[in-house]
Amino acid sequence: MKTSTSIILVIAILIGAVAAQMARSIVNRPAESTKIVVATKPLPFGAQVARDALSEVAWPSSSIPEGAFKSIDELLKDGQRVSMAPIAKNEPVLSSRVSGPGEKASLSALIEPGMRAVAVRVDDVRGVAGFIQPGDRVDVVLTRVEHSAKFDKDESYSDVLLHNVKVLAIDQQAAERQEKAQVVKAVTLEVTAEQGQKLILASGAGTLSLVLREAGGGKGADAARRVTMSDLGFDAPKASETPNAPAENSEPARSKVRILRGAKDEEVEVYHDRVAGEAN
Repeated sequence: MKTSTSIILVIAILIGAVAAQMARSIVNRPAESTKIVVATKPLPFGAQVARDALSEVAWPSSSIPEGAFKSIDELLKDGQRVSMAPIAKNEPVLSSRVSGPGEKASLSALIEPGMRAVAVRVDDVRGVAGFIQPGDRVDVVLTRVEHSAKFDKDESYSDVLLHNVKVLAIDQQAAERQEKAQVVKAVTLEVTAEQGQKLILASGAGTLSLVLREAGGGKGADAARRVTMSDLGFDAPKASETPNAPAENSEPARSKVRILRGAKDEEVEVYHDRVAGEAN
């Protein structure tokens, strides 16, 4: 082997050894961390965030959740707080999930800025058999009966009144999911002021039902049209089938009249209006 080749090989081995050592030192270097406050036991909605339910743990500085508290003293320095959403054991306590200092657990604290809360009366059917939970999203459907002047009869139809609205609470339970389905009497929805007006007005105009949407299905409105009985296969009566309507293509009423012209006797057929003929 030539001397130059040996020198190059030795240099390559040295460079590889140095690179390996540098990589090992980087991997073994302890990550920078910062202490944040976590819950030491589950905290349901409305629970007092007490000092004995909190702990300070090291957390990677590069991935600290937004709104985390760096110490228990920082969390409780201005007054006692309560949880505004369920907090699991070892979960970071965030400012968005607890009340302000000295505040109580209130549904108003869960409402997004500019939104309103409106309750809708439901039963085991209109409430999707109790499977609706706080945090779910639903469509609100209005079913009503309206008199049809064209066919002189009542006609039923349904419209999607609101699309993709958030459920804030079921009965008196807010932001707390149940393990089993629970039939409730009222569901509180987060809506705009105008949507709230529509809900209140519609509650007296017909029957409101909730349609549960898929989880994480977005917040957009789906295209929907009015559904009538004809969409179910029950066609509206035709004009020819309505009461007191003359049958189409029916022959007009007629009768025979005898006419005497001198000594000649002649019978002729006279066509006349059926109604007029019946009256005579």
